[in-house]
Amino acid sequence: MASGIYNRAKANLMNALLDLEGSNIKVMLLNNSHAFTATHNVKGDVDTNDIGSQTVYVAGGSALANPAVTQGATTKWDADNHAYGPGESLTAYHAVLWDDDNATDDLICSFDFGGAKTVSNGTLTIEWHTNGIITLT
Repeated sequence: MASGIYNRAKANLMNALLDLEGSNIKVMLLNNSHAFTATHNVKGDVDTNDIGSQTVYVAGGSALANPAVTQGATTKWDADNHAYGPGESLTAYHAVLWDDDNATDDLICSFDFGGAKTVSNGTLTIEWHTNGIITLT
């Protein structure tokens, strides 16, 4: 089980090329063939592992709602929990966040669900950690 932040996202943050509040950040669901590789740079590097369009889920994913950065000794980036449904039937193993406003569709981070997450005619909800999607201390 591996999750992480892609190297390009780290560089993009340092070079002020990634706006976690103002960009259209999408959540893409991936199959069990995906493995987090920090050196992957763009959505095209992981596209073959997208679960593909389903009842509600559209290939490539959908945008985060209400992304916000909270500054402090511990700074966090968070957004509303992300849901696909109702009426969805799918199985996913990973979620990858990527920047749809960037011309190259840069990857941001990958989350391994630790196994299959399956929903049948229901809603799959990704609940972000209370400390945020990404936390910097």
